[in-house]
Amino acid sequence: MTGGPTRRLALRAATAAAATPLLPLAGCLSTAGLPGATDSGPSMPAEAAHQPPPAPREFRAAWVATVANIDWPSRPGLSGQAMRDEAVAMLDRARTIGLNALILQVRPAADAIYPSTLEPWSEYLSGAQGRPPWHDGEAPWDPLAFWLQEAHARGLELHVWFNPYRARHSAAKSPPAPTHVATRAPQLVRRYGDQLWMDPGEPGAATHTLAVVADVLRRYAVDGVHIDDYFYPYPVAQRGADLPFPDDVPFSRYAAGGGLLGRDDWRRANVDAMVQALHRTVRETRPGTRFGVSPFGLGRPDRRPPGITGFSQLDKLYADVERWLANGWMDYLAPQLYWPRDRVGQPFEPLLDYWLAENSAGRHVFPGLFTSRIVVAAPERVLGPNAWPAAEIVEQVKLTRSRPAAGGHIHFSMVALMQDRDGIATLLRQGPYARPALPPATPWLGDRAPPAPRLRRSGDHVEILPAPGEPVARWAVWRHRDGQWQFGVHAPSATVVEATGAERVAVAAVDRLGTLSTYEALNLR
Repeated sequence: MTGGPTRRLALRAATAAAATPLLPLAGCLSTAGLPGATDSGPSMPAEAAHQPPPAPREFRAAWVATVANIDWPSRPGLSGQAMRDEAVAMLDRARTIGLNALILQVRPAADAIYPSTLEPWSEYLSGAQGRPPWHDGEAPWDPLAFWLQEAHARGLELHVWFNPYRARHSAAKSPPAPTHVATRAPQLVRRYGDQLWMDPGEPGAATHTLAVVADVLRRYAVDGVHIDDYFYPYPVAQRGADLPFPDDVPFSRYAAGGGLLGRDDWRRANVDAMVQALHRTVRETRPGTRFGVSPFGLGRPDRRPPGITGFSQLDKLYADVERWLANGWMDYLAPQLYWPRDRVGQPFEPLLDYWLAENSAGRHVFPGLFTSRIVVAAPERVLGPNAWPAAEIVEQVKLTRSRPAAGGHIHFSMVALMQDRDGIATLLRQGPYARPALPPATPWLGDRAPPAPRLRRSGDHVEILPAPGEPVARWAVWRHRDGQWQFGVHAPSATVVEATGAERVAVAAVDRLGTLSTYEALNLR
């Protein structure tokens, strides 16, 4: 998420602050005015008073970064209970604001925030790499299992975020553990600047990362696998030039074996192969899990719109994102559009339109928003050129909504929403997120409708009776009151619908791909 200068800015922005109370979540609000509302099931005419309109759809997510303790946990060495309390506070805030997904960083630097035989515990949990996240006398626990259970209990999706190549972050303080790749397989690792990097040119590096991802998929029923913008590392300047990445050994081996590509094309081929292999691994290991990529937000120089200037990830990170998107090697693209609408050379709107136009395979596009650029407003403080008001993010959300081909957005990162910087969380809750929404469906992974529930009246409430079959991810709930349909999203365990004053209630089951069952309706008058 935080490549090059963006990484440093995000680290500085990630200071702890008390969360500001927000309004409680409204369980059921009108859908009028929410663009892009679509239903994956049979179309129901909105003009028919006895039928609900299509369910509103929008991916509303935030990244939860563990590296350098940006988001969670707030500092290393907390007790297990304190870490769980912080996680619950974030999940509750996400639900209260109106988010429907979180993207949790589970592998910051060839380490793990879950028990693993392949990689050591992350130092951002305990303070020392390889040390488990509990103190003497505390019961062992699994942070990823906890996050997943608590997210799903709230009807939130949880996507797991891996850094595929980074082996040591510049903020790391403890030495590599015996099970870390830099210790166990040093031939795969290169020192570059103040970081360690698994060499994309070493086949063993890709094999290891793919094994890590497959291990998580086999053990955890996550909703998505997610990678960010770290492929080959962002260049480190040295004497006015880029410090070369030290991959002479694998490139010489490739050339000696008859390889014909130049080094730049060879590097791009290495990254292409990794992205394609990750896509295949997700498909084969846990079918139905989505694979998302969040690259740097500027496209390749030879295809940019007029007036767009700046860093080329094609030539510096060796990431040919346009090729991946055209080939459908992902289920969603989340380009990091980390610039304001009026930025000369990198304006938000043309960049959004560029990536939408590149999406010939029809995958989801959820732009990443730099919400952590918001500062806490204070009358005596003069804001610098890199500080944004909350209104900038709100307007970017609205602008994204105005493009039917854009199915949502992702905030970097959760800390800004926890702190309600400049009132951003409150503004979202009362404005763009006032109407609940389901994540978009992903029909290319499967579109078989789940079985519909049955409904039973109980006084001023309606009970949802789940049908046997695939577990429900959430419930789409409509109430008809005073001549209007009102929409709500319920967690899977929330099977009682408050129906005071409603003439009719309609409920559909929603599966993990966002596919709806048929609606079961109950007349109350």
